[in-house]
Amino acid sequence: MRYLAGRLGALLAVVALIGLLPGLTRTDPALTILHARYADRPPTPAVLDAIRAETGLDGGPLHVLGAWASGLPRGDLGESWVSGQPVGPDVTSALGVSLTLMGASLAVAVLLAVALAAGTLRRGAHRRLVTTRAGVGAAVLAALPEFLLAAVLATVLAVQLGWFPALGWGAADQFVLPALAMGVPAGALLGRLLDDALPAVFAEPWARAATAHGMPARRIAAHALRRALPALLPQTGLVVVGLTGGAVAVETLYAVPGLGGTALAAALAQDLPVLQACVLLLLLLGVAAGLAARLGSRALLGPARTDGALPPLVAPKLPARRTVALGAVTLGALLMAVVLTGLLRDPLYADAAARLAPPSAAHPLGTDSLGRDVLARLGHGAARTVLTALAVGAVTLLLGLLAGAARAGALTETANALPAVLAGLVVAGIAGPGAGGAAVAVATVAWAPLAAHTSALFTEERAAPHVTVALALGAGPWHRLRRHILPGVLPPVVRHAVLRVPAIALALASLGFLGLGTPAPAPEWGRMLSENLPYAERAPWAVLGPAAALAALGALAVLTSAAVRGRAHR
Repeated sequence: MRYLAGRLGALLAVVALIGLLPGLTRTDPALTILHARYADRPPTPAVLDAIRAETGLDGGPLHVLGAWASGLPRGDLGESWVSGQPVGPDVTSALGVSLTLMGASLAVAVLLAVALAAGTLRRGAHRRLVTTRAGVGAAVLAALPEFLLAAVLATVLAVQLGWFPALGWGAADQFVLPALAMGVPAGALLGRLLDDALPAVFAEPWARAATAHGMPARRIAAHALRRALPALLPQTGLVVVGLTGGAVAVETLYAVPGLGGTALAAALAQDLPVLQACVLLLLLLGVAAGLAARLGSRALLGPARTDGALPPLVAPKLPARRTVALGAVTLGALLMAVVLTGLLRDPLYADAAARLAPPSAAHPLGTDSLGRDVLARLGHGAARTVLTALAVGAVTLLLGLLAGAARAGALTETANALPAVLAGLVVAGIAGPGAGGAAVAVATVAWAPLAAHTSALFTEERAAPHVTVALALGAGPWHRLRRHILPGVLPPVVRHAVLRVPAIALALASLGFLGLGTPAPAPEWGRMLSENLPYAERAPWAVLGPAAALAALGALAVLTSAAVRGRAHR
Protein backbone atom coordinates (compact mmCIF):
# COMPACT_ATOMS: atom_id res chain seq x y z
CA MET A 1 0.00 0.00 0.00
CA ARG A 2 2.80 2.41 0.81
CA TYR A 3 4.36 1.65 -2.58
CA LEU A 4 1.15 2.42 -4.46
CA ALA A 5 0.35 5.48 -2.33
CA GLY A 6 3.67 7.13 -3.16
CA ARG A 7 3.31 6.52 -6.85
CA LEU A 8 -0.30 7.63 -7.03
CA GLY A 9 0.64 10.79 -5.14
CA ALA A 10 3.35 11.61 -7.67
CA LEU A 11 0.95 10.79 -10.50
CA LEU A 12 -1.70 13.18 -9.18
CA ALA A 13 0.90 15.92 -8.71
CA VAL A 14 2.02 15.71 -12.35
CA VAL A 15 -1.55 15.60 -13.67
CA ALA A 16 -2.36 18.66 -11.53
CA LEU A 17 0.68 20.48 -12.94
CA ILE A 18 -0.51 19.72 -16.48
CA GLY A 19 -3.98 20.96 -15.52
CA LEU A 20 -2.57 24.25 -14.25
CA LEU A 21 -0.55 24.75 -17.44
CA PRO A 22 -2.95 27.40 -18.88
CA GLY A 23 -2.24 29.62 -15.90
CA LEU A 24 1.52 29.06 -16.07
CA THR A 25 2.21 29.57 -19.76
CA ARG A 26 3.07 32.86 -21.41
CA THR A 27 0.63 32.29 -24.26
CA ASP A 28 -3.16 32.65 -24.37
CA PRO A 29 -4.65 29.11 -24.54
CA ALA A 30 -7.78 30.48 -26.21
CA LEU A 31 -5.67 31.88 -29.05
CA THR A 32 -3.87 28.56 -29.53
CA ILE A 33 -7.19 26.66 -29.55
CA LEU A 34 -8.60 29.09 -32.11
CA HIS A 35 -5.63 28.54 -34.43
CA ALA A 36 -5.97 24.77 -34.03
CA ARG A 37 -9.67 24.87 -34.85
CA TYR A 38 -9.78 27.56 -37.51
CA ALA A 39 -6.39 28.50 -38.91
CA ASP A 40 -7.63 31.61 -40.77
CA ARG A 41 -10.26 32.98 -38.38
CA PRO A 42 -9.34 36.39 -36.92
CA PRO A 43 -8.78 36.36 -33.14
CA THR A 44 -11.36 38.96 -32.16
CA PRO A 45 -12.09 39.53 -28.44
CA ALA A 46 -15.60 38.15 -28.85
CA VAL A 47 -14.36 34.93 -30.43
CA LEU A 48 -11.69 34.43 -27.76
CA ASP A 49 -14.21 35.09 -24.98
CA ALA A 50 -16.55 32.49 -26.48
CA ILE A 51 -13.75 29.90 -26.51
CA ARG A 52 -12.89 30.68 -22.88
CA ALA A 53 -16.53 30.28 -21.83
CA GLU A 54 -16.87 27.01 -23.77
CA THR A 55 -13.73 25.45 -22.31
CA GLY A 56 -14.09 26.84 -18.81
CA LEU A 57 -10.92 28.91 -19.08
CA ASP A 58 -12.85 31.96 -17.90
CA GLY A 59 -13.13 30.34 -14.48
CA GLY A 60 -9.36 29.93 -14.10
CA PRO A 61 -7.02 26.90 -14.16
CA LEU A 62 -8.29 25.48 -10.86
CA HIS A 63 -11.84 25.45 -12.17
CA VAL A 64 -10.72 23.67 -15.35
CA LEU A 65 -8.72 21.11 -13.37
CA GLY A 66 -11.57 20.47 -10.93
CA ALA A 67 -14.11 20.01 -13.71
CA TRP A 68 -11.88 17.49 -15.48
CA ALA A 69 -11.00 15.59 -12.29
CA SER A 70 -14.67 15.32 -11.27
CA GLY A 71 -15.36 13.11 -14.27
CA LEU A 72 -12.55 10.63 -13.61
CA PRO A 73 -14.49 8.47 -11.10
CA ARG A 74 -17.10 7.94 -13.85
CA GLY A 75 -14.44 7.13 -16.42
CA ASP A 76 -15.10 10.43 -18.19
CA LEU A 77 -11.89 11.95 -19.56
CA GLY A 78 -13.65 15.07 -20.81
CA GLU A 79 -14.14 16.49 -24.29
CA SER A 80 -11.47 17.73 -26.66
CA TRP A 81 -11.20 21.51 -26.80
CA VAL A 82 -10.31 21.32 -30.48
CA SER A 83 -12.63 18.67 -31.93
CA GLY A 84 -15.41 18.76 -29.33
CA GLN A 85 -15.46 14.95 -29.24
CA PRO A 86 -15.14 12.77 -26.12
CA VAL A 87 -11.49 12.14 -25.24
CA GLY A 88 -11.83 8.59 -23.91
CA PRO A 89 -12.36 6.59 -27.14
CA ASP A 90 -9.61 8.33 -29.10
CA VAL A 91 -7.04 8.16 -26.30
CA THR A 92 -7.72 4.51 -25.42
CA SER A 93 -7.50 3.60 -29.11
CA ALA A 94 -4.14 5.40 -29.33
CA LEU A 95 -3.00 3.56 -26.19
CA GLY A 96 -3.90 0.21 -27.75
CA VAL A 97 -1.86 1.05 -30.84
CA SER A 98 1.12 2.17 -28.76
CA LEU A 99 0.99 -0.94 -26.55
CA THR A 100 0.95 -3.17 -29.63
CA LEU A 101 3.90 -1.32 -31.12
CA MET A 102 5.66 -1.41 -27.75
CA GLY A 103 5.24 -5.19 -27.52
CA ALA A 104 6.77 -5.72 -30.96
CA SER A 105 9.59 -3.25 -30.22
CA LEU A 106 10.30 -4.85 -26.85
CA ALA A 107 10.60 -8.25 -28.51
CA VAL A 108 13.18 -6.79 -30.91
CA ALA A 109 15.00 -5.12 -28.01
CA VAL A 110 15.18 -8.30 -25.91
CA LEU A 111 16.41 -10.42 -28.83
CA LEU A 112 19.08 -7.86 -29.69
CA ALA A 113 20.17 -7.50 -26.06
CA VAL A 114 20.62 -11.27 -25.74
CA ALA A 115 22.49 -11.40 -29.05
CA LEU A 116 24.89 -8.63 -27.98
CA ALA A 117 25.61 -10.34 -24.65
CA ALA A 118 25.76 -13.86 -26.10
CA GLY A 119 29.53 -13.76 -26.61
CA THR A 120 30.19 -12.79 -23.00
CA LEU A 121 27.71 -15.43 -21.81
CA ARG A 122 29.43 -18.12 -23.85
CA ARG A 123 32.97 -17.18 -22.84
CA GLY A 124 32.04 -16.69 -19.19
CA ALA A 125 30.30 -20.04 -18.99
CA HIS A 126 33.51 -21.66 -20.27
CA ARG A 127 35.77 -19.54 -17.99
CA ARG A 128 37.35 -17.70 -20.94
CA LEU A 129 36.86 -14.07 -19.92
CA VAL A 130 40.46 -12.91 -20.23
CA THR A 131 40.08 -9.31 -21.44
CA THR A 132 37.47 -6.59 -21.22
CA ARG A 133 35.30 -5.92 -24.25
CA ALA A 134 34.22 -2.41 -25.09
CA GLY A 135 30.79 -3.13 -26.57
CA VAL A 136 31.40 -0.54 -29.27
CA GLY A 137 28.81 -2.04 -31.59
CA ALA A 138 26.15 -1.75 -28.91
CA ALA A 139 27.20 1.84 -28.20
CA VAL A 140 26.90 2.82 -31.86
CA LEU A 141 23.47 1.20 -32.16
CA ALA A 142 22.29 2.87 -28.95
CA ALA A 143 23.47 6.24 -30.26
CA LEU A 144 21.49 5.93 -33.51
CA PRO A 145 18.58 8.37 -33.54
CA GLU A 146 15.26 6.54 -33.76
CA PHE A 147 13.90 8.88 -36.40
CA LEU A 148 17.04 8.50 -38.54
CA LEU A 149 16.93 4.71 -38.28
CA ALA A 150 13.21 4.85 -39.11
CA ALA A 151 13.89 7.01 -42.17
CA VAL A 152 16.68 4.72 -43.42
CA LEU A 153 14.54 1.60 -42.96
CA ALA A 154 11.61 3.23 -44.74
CA THR A 155 13.79 4.41 -47.62
CA VAL A 156 15.66 1.14 -48.15
CA LEU A 157 13.26 -1.63 -47.13
CA ALA A 158 9.97 0.04 -48.05
CA VAL A 159 10.60 2.45 -50.92
CA GLN A 160 13.55 0.91 -52.76
CA LEU A 161 13.07 -2.82 -52.09
CA GLY A 162 9.32 -2.80 -51.47
CA TRP A 163 9.49 -5.46 -48.77
CA PHE A 164 7.28 -3.63 -46.27
CA PRO A 165 4.72 -0.82 -46.46
CA ALA A 166 6.12 2.64 -45.72
CA LEU A 167 2.99 4.03 -44.03
CA GLY A 168 -0.09 2.90 -42.20
CA TRP A 169 -1.08 0.68 -39.32
CA GLY A 170 -3.15 -2.44 -38.80
CA ALA A 171 -1.61 -5.21 -40.91
CA ALA A 172 1.10 -7.46 -39.51
CA ASP A 173 3.73 -6.32 -42.01
CA GLN A 174 3.17 -2.69 -40.96
CA PHE A 175 4.57 -3.48 -37.48
CA VAL A 176 8.01 -4.50 -38.69
CA LEU A 177 9.74 -1.24 -39.59
CA PRO A 178 8.48 0.83 -36.61
CA ALA A 179 9.36 -2.03 -34.25
CA LEU A 180 12.89 -2.24 -35.66
CA ALA A 181 13.38 1.54 -35.51
CA MET A 182 12.38 1.66 -31.84
CA GLY A 183 13.63 -1.71 -30.67
CA VAL A 184 17.20 -1.57 -32.00
CA PRO A 185 18.41 1.45 -29.92
CA ALA A 186 16.59 0.16 -26.82
CA GLY A 187 17.99 -3.34 -27.26
CA ALA A 188 21.50 -1.99 -27.78
CA LEU A 189 21.29 -0.11 -24.49
CA LEU A 190 19.96 -3.12 -22.56
CA GLY A 191 22.52 -5.40 -24.21
CA ARG A 192 25.37 -3.08 -23.27
CA LEU A 193 24.22 -2.96 -19.63
CA LEU A 194 23.84 -6.75 -19.52
CA ASP A 195 27.24 -7.27 -21.11
CA ASP A 196 28.74 -4.88 -18.56
CA ALA A 197 27.25 -6.81 -15.60
CA LEU A 198 28.06 -10.38 -16.69
CA PRO A 199 31.83 -10.41 -16.00
CA ALA A 200 31.16 -9.63 -12.33
CA VAL A 201 28.59 -12.45 -12.20
CA PHE A 202 31.00 -14.99 -13.65
CA ALA A 203 33.64 -13.90 -11.12
CA GLU A 204 31.47 -15.04 -8.19
CA PRO A 205 32.44 -18.23 -6.30
CA TRP A 206 29.36 -20.16 -7.42
CA ALA A 207 30.44 -19.86 -11.08
CA ARG A 208 33.88 -21.28 -10.35
CA ALA A 209 32.36 -24.05 -8.26
CA ALA A 210 29.82 -24.89 -10.97
CA THR A 211 32.58 -25.20 -13.56
CA ALA A 212 34.71 -27.34 -11.24
CA HIS A 213 31.79 -29.73 -10.67
CA GLY A 214 31.20 -30.10 -14.39
CA MET A 215 27.91 -28.23 -14.67
CA PRO A 216 26.95 -27.76 -18.34
CA ALA A 217 27.81 -24.37 -19.78
CA ARG A 218 24.18 -23.73 -20.70
CA ARG A 219 23.04 -24.05 -17.11
CA ILE A 220 25.86 -21.81 -15.92
CA ALA A 221 24.85 -19.18 -18.49
CA ALA A 222 21.19 -19.46 -17.41
CA HIS A 223 22.14 -18.96 -13.73
CA ALA A 224 24.33 -16.00 -14.71
CA LEU A 225 21.41 -14.37 -16.52
CA ARG A 226 19.19 -14.84 -13.49
CA ARG A 227 21.85 -13.27 -11.26
CA ALA A 228 22.35 -10.26 -13.55
CA LEU A 229 18.70 -9.56 -14.38
CA PRO A 230 17.52 -8.03 -11.06
CA ALA A 231 19.61 -4.91 -11.69
CA LEU A 232 18.34 -4.71 -15.28
CA LEU A 233 14.62 -5.29 -14.72
CA PRO A 234 13.99 -1.67 -13.61
CA GLN A 235 15.67 -0.52 -16.83
CA THR A 236 13.40 -2.83 -18.79
CA GLY A 237 10.38 -1.34 -17.06
CA LEU A 238 11.54 2.14 -17.99
CA VAL A 239 12.11 1.01 -21.58
CA VAL A 240 8.52 -0.28 -21.72
CA VAL A 241 7.16 3.15 -20.82
CA GLY A 242 9.62 4.94 -23.11
CA LEU A 243 8.65 2.77 -26.07
CA THR A 244 4.98 3.53 -25.42
CA GLY A 245 4.99 7.30 -24.99
CA GLY A 246 8.33 8.39 -26.40
CA ALA A 247 7.90 7.15 -29.97
CA VAL A 248 6.70 10.50 -31.32
CA ALA A 249 9.11 10.72 -34.27
CA VAL A 250 8.62 7.11 -35.35
CA GLU A 251 4.84 7.35 -35.07
CA THR A 252 4.84 10.51 -37.17
CA LEU A 253 7.11 9.09 -39.87
CA TYR A 254 5.12 5.87 -40.30
CA ALA A 255 1.69 7.49 -39.72
CA VAL A 256 1.06 5.36 -36.63
CA PRO A 257 -1.88 6.72 -34.57
CA GLY A 258 -0.19 6.15 -31.21
CA LEU A 259 -0.27 7.78 -27.80
CA GLY A 260 3.00 9.70 -28.12
CA GLY A 261 1.92 11.54 -31.26
CA THR A 262 -1.52 12.19 -29.78
CA ALA A 263 0.01 13.72 -26.65
CA LEU A 264 2.40 15.90 -28.64
CA ALA A 265 -0.36 17.18 -30.94
CA ALA A 266 -2.53 17.96 -27.91
CA ALA A 267 0.32 19.78 -26.18
CA LEU A 268 1.07 21.90 -29.24
CA ALA A 269 -2.62 22.82 -29.59
CA GLN A 270 -3.04 23.22 -25.79
CA ASP A 271 -5.90 20.73 -25.96
CA LEU A 272 -5.73 20.20 -22.22
CA PRO A 273 -8.25 17.34 -21.74
CA VAL A 274 -6.49 15.19 -24.36
CA LEU A 275 -3.04 16.01 -22.95
CA GLN A 276 -4.13 15.21 -19.39
CA ALA A 277 -5.64 11.90 -20.46
CA CYS A 278 -2.48 10.89 -22.35
CA VAL A 279 -0.22 11.82 -19.42
CA LEU A 280 -2.52 10.00 -16.97
CA LEU A 281 -2.38 6.79 -19.01
CA LEU A 282 1.40 7.03 -19.40
CA LEU A 283 1.85 7.53 -15.67
CA LEU A 284 -0.43 4.59 -14.85
CA LEU A 285 1.60 2.46 -17.24
CA GLY A 286 4.76 3.64 -15.48
CA VAL A 287 3.35 2.57 -12.11
CA ALA A 288 2.37 -0.85 -13.50
CA ALA A 289 5.76 -1.39 -15.18
CA GLY A 290 7.62 -0.32 -12.03
CA LEU A 291 5.56 -2.66 -9.87
CA ALA A 292 6.16 -5.57 -12.26
CA ALA A 293 9.92 -4.88 -12.26
CA ARG A 294 9.94 -4.67 -8.46
CA LEU A 295 8.11 -7.98 -8.08
CA GLY A 296 10.32 -9.61 -10.71
CA SER A 297 13.49 -8.52 -8.93
CA ARG A 298 12.22 -9.85 -5.61
CA ALA A 299 11.33 -13.18 -7.18
CA LEU A 300 14.76 -13.52 -8.82
CA LEU A 301 16.74 -12.57 -5.72
CA GLY A 302 14.62 -14.63 -3.35
CA PRO A 303 15.40 -14.73 0.41
CA ALA A 304 18.99 -13.60 -0.19
CA ARG A 305 17.67 -10.06 -0.66
CA THR A 306 16.72 -9.77 3.02
CA ASP A 307 18.95 -12.37 4.66
CA GLY A 308 22.25 -10.57 4.02
CA ALA A 309 23.46 -13.49 1.94
CA LEU A 310 23.72 -11.86 -1.48
CA PRO A 311 27.35 -11.50 -2.61
CA PRO A 312 28.14 -8.16 -4.26
CA LEU A 313 28.81 -8.00 -7.97
CA VAL A 314 32.47 -7.03 -8.19
CA ALA A 315 33.94 -6.72 -11.68
CA PRO A 316 37.03 -8.89 -12.18
CA LYS A 317 40.36 -7.25 -12.86
CA LEU A 318 40.56 -7.97 -16.54
CA PRO A 319 43.22 -6.08 -18.50
CA ALA A 320 41.87 -3.97 -21.31
CA ARG A 321 42.91 -4.81 -24.83
CA ARG A 322 45.49 -2.44 -26.21
CA THR A 323 43.29 -2.01 -29.27
CA VAL A 324 40.64 -0.46 -27.02
CA ALA A 325 42.90 2.39 -25.93
CA LEU A 326 44.29 2.74 -29.43
CA GLY A 327 40.77 2.86 -30.85
CA ALA A 328 39.74 5.55 -28.36
CA VAL A 329 42.74 7.70 -29.23
CA THR A 330 42.28 7.22 -32.97
CA LEU A 331 38.56 7.93 -32.93
CA GLY A 332 39.02 10.94 -30.65
CA ALA A 333 41.74 12.37 -32.89
CA LEU A 334 39.62 11.84 -36.01
CA LEU A 335 36.59 13.50 -34.45
CA MET A 336 38.72 16.39 -33.22
CA ALA A 337 40.27 16.85 -36.68
CA VAL A 338 36.84 17.03 -38.28
CA VAL A 339 35.67 19.57 -35.70
CA LEU A 340 38.76 21.77 -36.02
CA THR A 341 38.52 21.73 -39.82
CA GLY A 342 34.87 22.70 -39.61
CA LEU A 343 35.63 25.57 -37.24
CA LEU A 344 37.71 27.21 -39.97
CA ARG A 345 34.63 27.50 -42.20
CA ASP A 346 31.53 29.71 -42.10
CA PRO A 347 28.53 27.67 -40.85
CA LEU A 348 25.91 30.27 -41.83
CA TYR A 349 26.95 31.11 -45.40
CA ALA A 350 24.34 29.73 -47.79
CA ASP A 351 25.12 29.21 -51.45
CA ALA A 352 21.76 28.81 -53.19
CA ALA A 353 23.47 27.48 -56.31
CA ALA A 354 25.08 24.65 -54.33
CA ARG A 355 22.02 23.28 -52.51
CA LEU A 356 22.43 19.59 -51.63
CA ALA A 357 25.76 19.51 -53.47
CA PRO A 358 27.66 16.21 -53.09
CA PRO A 359 31.04 16.06 -51.33
CA SER A 360 33.78 17.85 -53.24
CA ALA A 361 37.03 19.71 -52.67
CA ALA A 362 35.09 22.86 -51.84
CA HIS A 363 32.67 21.04 -49.53
CA PRO A 364 34.28 17.81 -48.21
CA LEU A 365 31.03 16.64 -46.60
CA GLY A 366 28.67 18.27 -49.10
CA THR A 367 26.04 20.94 -48.45
CA ASP A 368 22.61 20.91 -46.83
CA SER A 369 19.19 21.89 -48.16
CA LEU A 370 20.03 25.61 -47.94
CA GLY A 371 23.48 25.33 -49.50
CA ARG A 372 25.38 25.58 -46.21
CA ASP A 373 28.60 23.63 -45.71
CA VAL A 374 27.91 20.45 -43.69
CA LEU A 375 31.49 20.26 -42.39
CA ALA A 376 31.32 23.84 -41.13
CA ARG A 377 28.05 23.28 -39.31
CA LEU A 378 29.34 20.00 -37.90
CA GLY A 379 32.42 21.70 -36.47
CA HIS A 380 30.63 24.74 -35.05
CA GLY A 381 27.85 22.58 -33.61
CA ALA A 382 30.23 20.27 -31.75
CA ALA A 383 30.75 22.52 -28.73
CA ARG A 384 27.06 23.31 -28.41
CA THR A 385 25.99 19.69 -28.83
CA VAL A 386 28.72 17.82 -26.95
CA LEU A 387 29.40 20.24 -24.09
CA THR A 388 25.72 20.77 -23.35
CA ALA A 389 25.11 17.02 -23.46
CA LEU A 390 28.05 16.40 -21.11
CA ALA A 391 26.82 19.06 -18.68
CA VAL A 392 23.29 17.67 -18.68
CA GLY A 393 24.73 14.14 -18.38
CA ALA A 394 26.69 15.15 -15.28
CA VAL A 395 23.59 16.69 -13.71
CA THR A 396 21.48 13.63 -14.48
CA LEU A 397 24.17 11.35 -13.03
CA LEU A 398 24.16 13.30 -9.76
CA LEU A 399 20.36 13.40 -9.62
CA GLY A 400 20.14 9.72 -10.47
CA LEU A 401 22.59 8.73 -7.73
CA LEU A 402 20.80 10.85 -5.13
CA ALA A 403 17.30 9.70 -6.12
CA GLY A 404 18.37 6.06 -6.36
CA ALA A 405 20.09 6.13 -2.97
CA ALA A 406 16.98 7.78 -1.47
CA ARG A 407 14.73 5.07 -3.00
CA ALA A 408 12.65 7.71 -4.79
CA GLY A 409 10.90 5.09 -6.89
CA ALA A 410 7.70 7.08 -7.28
CA LEU A 411 9.50 10.11 -8.68
CA THR A 412 11.66 7.90 -10.88
CA GLU A 413 8.75 6.14 -12.56
CA THR A 414 6.81 9.39 -12.91
CA ALA A 415 9.72 11.22 -14.53
CA ASN A 416 10.36 8.34 -16.91
CA ALA A 417 6.73 8.26 -18.02
CA LEU A 418 7.01 11.83 -19.33
CA PRO A 419 8.71 12.02 -22.75
CA ALA A 420 11.36 14.71 -22.99
CA VAL A 421 9.30 16.49 -25.66
CA LEU A 422 6.34 16.91 -23.30
CA ALA A 423 8.63 18.03 -20.49
CA GLY A 424 10.14 20.54 -22.93
CA LEU A 425 6.71 21.90 -23.80
CA VAL A 426 5.87 22.36 -20.12
CA VAL A 427 9.20 24.06 -19.34
CA ALA A 428 8.98 26.24 -22.45
CA GLY A 429 5.44 27.22 -21.53
CA ILE A 430 6.57 28.33 -18.08
CA ALA A 431 10.02 29.81 -18.77
CA GLY A 432 9.89 30.42 -22.52
CA PRO A 433 11.84 28.60 -25.26
CA GLY A 434 15.63 28.62 -25.24
CA ALA A 435 18.73 26.50 -24.84
CA GLY A 436 18.55 26.69 -21.05
CA GLY A 437 14.93 25.58 -20.99
CA ALA A 438 15.71 22.62 -23.26
CA ALA A 439 18.58 21.54 -20.98
CA VAL A 440 16.32 21.79 -17.92
CA ALA A 441 13.59 19.79 -19.66
CA VAL A 442 15.94 16.95 -20.63
CA ALA A 443 17.58 16.90 -17.18
CA THR A 444 14.10 16.76 -15.62
CA VAL A 445 13.42 13.32 -17.09
CA ALA A 446 16.82 11.88 -18.14
CA TRP A 447 17.92 11.04 -14.58
CA ALA A 448 15.21 8.40 -14.13
CA PRO A 449 17.02 5.40 -15.73
CA LEU A 450 20.15 6.15 -13.70
CA ALA A 451 18.10 6.39 -10.51
CA ALA A 452 16.45 3.04 -11.22
CA HIS A 453 19.86 1.44 -11.88
CA THR A 454 21.30 2.96 -8.70
CA SER A 455 18.36 1.80 -6.59
CA ALA A 456 18.61 -1.77 -7.91
CA LEU A 457 22.35 -1.91 -7.22
CA PHE A 458 21.87 -0.39 -3.76
CA THR A 459 19.41 -3.16 -2.92
CA GLU A 460 21.90 -5.82 -3.90
CA GLU A 461 24.88 -4.19 -2.19
CA ARG A 462 23.01 -3.65 1.07
CA ALA A 463 22.18 -7.38 1.09
CA ALA A 464 25.84 -8.37 0.79
CA PRO A 465 27.39 -10.29 3.70
CA HIS A 466 30.29 -7.88 4.10
CA VAL A 467 27.83 -5.03 4.77
CA THR A 468 26.14 -7.15 7.45
CA VAL A 469 29.53 -7.85 9.00
CA ALA A 470 30.46 -4.16 8.93
CA LEU A 471 27.18 -3.32 10.69
CA ALA A 472 27.85 -5.97 13.32
CA LEU A 473 31.32 -4.49 13.92
CA GLY A 474 29.77 -1.09 14.64
CA ALA A 475 30.39 0.70 11.33
CA GLY A 476 28.25 3.80 10.97
CA PRO A 477 25.95 4.56 8.02
CA TRP A 478 28.44 6.92 6.34
CA HIS A 479 31.30 4.41 6.66
CA ARG A 480 29.15 1.58 5.24
CA LEU A 481 28.02 3.79 2.37
CA ARG A 482 31.48 5.08 1.49
CA ARG A 483 33.55 1.89 1.98
CA HIS A 484 31.12 -0.97 1.32
CA ILE A 485 28.20 0.17 -0.87
CA LEU A 486 29.33 2.97 -3.21
CA PRO A 487 32.35 1.05 -4.60
CA GLY A 488 29.93 -1.50 -6.03
CA VAL A 489 27.35 1.04 -7.23
CA LEU A 490 29.31 3.92 -8.75
CA PRO A 491 31.31 2.20 -11.56
CA PRO A 492 28.37 0.57 -13.40
CA VAL A 493 26.13 3.64 -12.97
CA VAL A 494 28.85 5.97 -14.28
CA ARG A 495 29.36 3.72 -17.32
CA HIS A 496 25.59 3.74 -17.82
CA ALA A 497 25.57 7.55 -17.68
CA VAL A 498 28.37 7.74 -20.25
CA LEU A 499 26.41 5.49 -22.59
CA ARG A 500 23.43 7.88 -22.45
CA VAL A 501 25.33 11.04 -23.45
CA PRO A 502 24.54 10.68 -27.19
CA ALA A 503 20.85 10.12 -26.37
CA ILE A 504 20.88 13.32 -24.31
CA ALA A 505 22.39 15.17 -27.26
CA LEU A 506 19.56 13.83 -29.45
CA ALA A 507 16.88 14.85 -26.93
CA LEU A 508 18.29 18.37 -26.74
CA ALA A 509 18.38 18.61 -30.52
CA SER A 510 14.82 17.34 -30.95
CA LEU A 511 13.57 20.07 -28.63
CA GLY A 512 15.53 22.62 -30.64
CA PHE A 513 13.90 21.37 -33.83
CA LEU A 514 10.45 21.91 -32.30
CA GLY A 515 11.39 25.49 -31.47
CA LEU A 516 11.90 24.79 -27.76
CA GLY A 517 15.72 24.90 -27.67
CA THR A 518 18.51 26.77 -29.40
CA PRO A 519 16.83 28.74 -32.20
CA ALA A 520 17.78 28.42 -35.85
CA PRO A 521 20.09 28.95 -37.67
CA ALA A 522 22.50 27.94 -34.89
CA PRO A 523 24.27 24.69 -35.92
CA GLU A 524 23.42 21.66 -33.82
CA TRP A 525 23.97 18.04 -34.77
CA GLY A 526 20.44 16.89 -34.04
CA ARG A 527 18.96 19.95 -35.74
CA MET A 528 21.10 19.14 -38.80
CA LEU A 529 19.59 15.66 -38.85
CA SER A 530 16.03 16.92 -38.53
CA GLU A 531 16.42 19.70 -41.10
CA ASN A 532 17.90 17.44 -43.78
CA LEU A 533 16.00 14.23 -43.11
CA PRO A 534 13.41 14.97 -45.87
CA TYR A 535 16.30 15.01 -48.36
CA ALA A 536 17.99 11.83 -47.10
CA GLU A 537 17.21 9.83 -50.25
CA ARG A 538 18.41 12.57 -52.62
CA ALA A 539 21.36 13.81 -50.55
CA PRO A 540 22.34 11.20 -47.92
CA TRP A 541 25.53 13.09 -47.06
CA ALA A 542 23.46 15.84 -45.43
CA VAL A 543 22.36 13.42 -42.69
CA LEU A 544 25.28 10.99 -42.68
CA GLY A 545 27.63 13.65 -41.27
CA PRO A 546 25.74 14.44 -38.05
CA ALA A 547 24.56 10.83 -37.70
CA ALA A 548 28.14 9.55 -37.92
CA ALA A 549 29.25 12.22 -35.44
CA LEU A 550 26.65 11.11 -32.89
CA ALA A 551 27.51 7.43 -33.41
CA ALA A 552 31.22 8.27 -33.05
CA LEU A 553 30.45 10.14 -29.83
CA GLY A 554 28.76 7.05 -28.41
CA ALA A 555 31.59 4.75 -29.50
CA LEU A 556 34.21 7.16 -28.13
CA ALA A 557 32.45 7.33 -24.76
CA VAL A 558 32.41 3.54 -24.40
CA LEU A 559 35.97 3.07 -25.67
CA THR A 560 37.29 5.69 -23.28
CA SER A 561 35.38 4.18 -20.37
CA ALA A 562 36.71 0.69 -21.17
CA ALA A 563 40.27 1.95 -21.57
CA VAL A 564 40.19 3.85 -18.27
CA ARG A 565 38.61 0.88 -16.52
CA GLY A 566 41.23 -1.51 -17.86
CA ARG A 567 44.08 0.85 -16.93
CA ALA A 568 42.71 1.17 -13.39
CA HIS A 569 42.77 -2.61 -13.05
CA ARG A 570 46.43 -2.96 -13.96
